[in-house]
Amino acid sequence: MRRLSTYGVALATCGLILTACGTAADDNDNDSDAAAEECETVQIEGDPQVGLAYDVGGRGDQSFNDSAYAGLTQAVAEFGITEVTEGEAGQDESEDIREERLRTFADSGHNVIVGVGFAYSEAVDTVAPDYPNVAFAVIDGFDPTEDDVNCNVAYLGFAENEGSYLVGAAAALQSQTGTIGFVGGVNNTLIQKFEAGYAAGAEAVNPDIEILTTYIEESDPAGFGDPAGGQAAAEGQYGDGADIVFHAAGFSGTGVFDAAVAANKLAIGVDSDQFLTAGPEQAQRIITSMLKRVDTATFGFIESVVDGEPDQGFTTFTLADEGVGYSTSGGFLTPETIAALEDYKAQIIAGDIEVPTEP
Repeated sequence: MRRLSTYGVALATCGLILTACGTAADDNDNDSDAAAEECETVQIEGDPQVGLAYDVGGRGDQSFNDSAYAGLTQAVAEFGITEVTEGEAGQDESEDIREERLRTFADSGHNVIVGVGFAYSEAVDTVAPDYPNVAFAVIDGFDPTEDDVNCNVAYLGFAENEGSYLVGAAAALQSQTGTIGFVGGVNNTLIQKFEAGYAAGAEAVNPDIEILTTYIEESDPAGFGDPAGGQAAAEGQYGDGADIVFHAAGFSGTGVFDAAVAANKLAIGVDSDQFLTAGPEQAQRIITSMLKRVDTATFGFIESVVDGEPDQGFTTFTLADEGVGYSTSGGFLTPETIAALEDYKAQIIAGDIEVPTEP
């Protein structure tokens, strides 16, 4: 197998009772238990008032942010929540701006605040201590300090590598050229989990498969809101022989789909079932999507606050609890491919396959 990596192709261009505990790291159970013992019950007054702070790309990205909005919509319908505010992220915004967005929510009475995306981790860590009676959550969040505890913060993560393993296997099973591609929005540890799982699944099917990898940005979150950058990345990979390209790039993935249409090649979506949200021409190029149930995480966090027992510390949604998976909309995956993916899925859940988290 030969794997190529290119970077920076973007042209330039995101009363309730609560007991919540943050932990230093999601893989350190001892620290988690110790942190839990330090946290006291926090009183949240009044009915839930929800603030949802979007990542780059915002509502309408047909992917990550839209999935969070779907979870919010479900919560509003089921719990009769009447006070909801959505906050849009801009390109190249600073930590100060993200912090101001969160403070504006809290100062205006919102007592349930969800930051959609890892980029809110620093801002939530700074803001949450000033509002101990507000329940915060960060989708894909991390504790940036690793040495203290914010008892009113929940970090909601996913086993993206497990779901990506399945779509990587699907790509290898249905590739006609023996070359497939991966386009990431930003070259960080989170998106590398998608790449690692995708490559592992593909190589499980075909050890000799060629995997082309391109990251739109090295560190700038604008890589998730750059359709032109996504299109340029995918065009390069299709031109180099890939016939299927998987993106983990948020709104930039719409550019990957445009490239697939122009090249008459295939693509794999991410986060939501993008066959159902893409335009008619794009949908006919999307053979599957790696499902990342941001909607489930968002709804579940709001529900937990309503129930008085909110998510706390680190929660990881996996294949075993259907927090990640793959879609079959459109009928592009053959019955043989689906049977193979279900077998891989069962092996991962059983622990017989350990999916890597780093490329």
